[in-house]
Amino acid sequence: MSPVDTATKAVHKATGEFPVSSVPFPTSRPLACRLRMRATGHAVLERASSQALVERKEGVERLHGMTEHKGGTARVPVYVMLPLDTVAGNGAGLNRGRALNASLMALRSAGVEGVMVDVWWGIVEKDGPLKYNWEAYAQLLEMVKKNGLKLQMVMSFHQCGGNVGDSCSIPLPPWVHEEMSRDQDLVYTDRSGRRNPEYISLGCDMIPVLKGRTPIQVYSDYMRSFRERFTDYLGDVIVEIQVGMGPCGELRYPSYPESNGTWKFPGIGEFQCYDKYMKASLQASAIAVGHKEWGNSGPHDSGNYNQFPEDTGFFRREGTWNTDYGKFFLEWYSSKLLEHGDRILASAEEIFRGTNTKLSGKVAGIHWHYKTRSHPAELTAGYYNTRHRDGYLPIAQVLAKRGAVLNFTCMEMKDGQQPGYANCSPELLVKQVKQAAKGAGAELAGENALERYDESAYSQVLATSRSDAGDGLSAFTYLRMNKNLFDGENWRQFVAFVKSMNEGGRRIMLPRSDSSQSDLYVGFITSKSQKPKVTEMAATL
Repeated sequence: MSPVDTATKAVHKATGEFPVSSVPFPTSRPLACRLRMRATGHAVLERASSQALVERKEGVERLHGMTEHKGGTARVPVYVMLPLDTVAGNGAGLNRGRALNASLMALRSAGVEGVMVDVWWGIVEKDGPLKYNWEAYAQLLEMVKKNGLKLQMVMSFHQCGGNVGDSCSIPLPPWVHEEMSRDQDLVYTDRSGRRNPEYISLGCDMIPVLKGRTPIQVYSDYMRSFRERFTDYLGDVIVEIQVGMGPCGELRYPSYPESNGTWKFPGIGEFQCYDKYMKASLQASAIAVGHKEWGNSGPHDSGNYNQFPEDTGFFRREGTWNTDYGKFFLEWYSSKLLEHGDRILASAEEIFRGTNTKLSGKVAGIHWHYKTRSHPAELTAGYYNTRHRDGYLPIAQVLAKRGAVLNFTCMEMKDGQQPGYANCSPELLVKQVKQAAKGAGAELAGENALERYDESAYSQVLATSRSDAGDGLSAFTYLRMNKNLFDGENWRQFVAFVKSMNEGGRRIMLPRSDSSQSDLYVGFITSKSQKPKVTEMAATL
């Protein structure tokens, strides 16, 4: 995920995960929906998406991928991320179920293909090793299915809390934390000895440190249980499994943690290779190349989280990063990350083979300091990308090898909206990643990194999604469904965006009122016999 910056004027932290006064609740007429804008800014839901019902009756299915419309224009399906806390922390059910169902109806009426949800390890396997509770997700699947939508499900092996956009706290399973308390080296560690509990260190991937199982075995057992429980939905309602491979579900090291003010944009971050398992691997690699001294520690001159590259000996223009030692260390550090990703994806490929379900992996859009020679923020995250080396082609090749989609963030960002002192270039970064995906033969999908509702952001996504060179997007997942999305003007902009994506990226503007009888929807469902009780509705959220 990419951090906030003041130039974008984007919302960083979620101000609310669901619409409150603007969420529609089905009452007497649940099958109807047409937006009728009121002076109050709310609307009345009167007619449900009959088109969705017709499509289901006719057996029409639209799977994740680029489909050709008449005239040869490539359509890019849009998905929407559900709130992080869609499933209750105790796994007992869904939070705000009525509001969720009504919101799914709204999304369907707007032409959205489906939704994405985190399948939290910390919820499902909370009660103990191999004790899985999938019931809340079963409820969600049925709700999504009834609304005629598809589902992207994220195998979230990380904790929620402490990163950009995290609005709730979902830690790793308690029994995992017990093991971490016994062996603190199970988690990533920086040069100062600061431990990060949001994801298990890849250094112990193949070591039985979790009640007799390796982390890779634990992740595999989890995915296998998921497949067994939801086999009837795979390839039908569930069209994509995104495999979590690091913090925020992204294939990277936790090099820029926001928790407790450790890191702030646009700091360079820090290397995360100081737990005993990573140090042992570094030492072995140094000995193998005949430089035992290189394995004593990570770079001593790489600075701290919030420094700039020119303030350090390692990352400055002619710094240590470009020496024999620097190249050795960066190659080792990045290759460990690639091996970690390949291990998990190989397991997922085997488990979900034959289900007609896509696999995907998420890569972070680290755009700050991109214009420098060393690209320090990318290096500390594990992406060996510099002025002289393409760090994204190897990542794309790992994903392509396993038939996985490369899901990339910051698709909505423009260079001109970033602060000059941060040396950002999200546009050049996206261009490079698109080229890498094409070169590796990997399918590319996208996300926005920050909560945005403005036309500028949507226009940038539309421009990025189009391509005559074969490197356009196969799908786009919008961050995120909450009460702000359903506000009148925000919703109008979003529906126009979805329609444009469905029309192959051709920019379509909708009127500011509903004079065109469009299938928009914001607000309450009401009837003559029953009026919504605002306080009761708000209390359920």
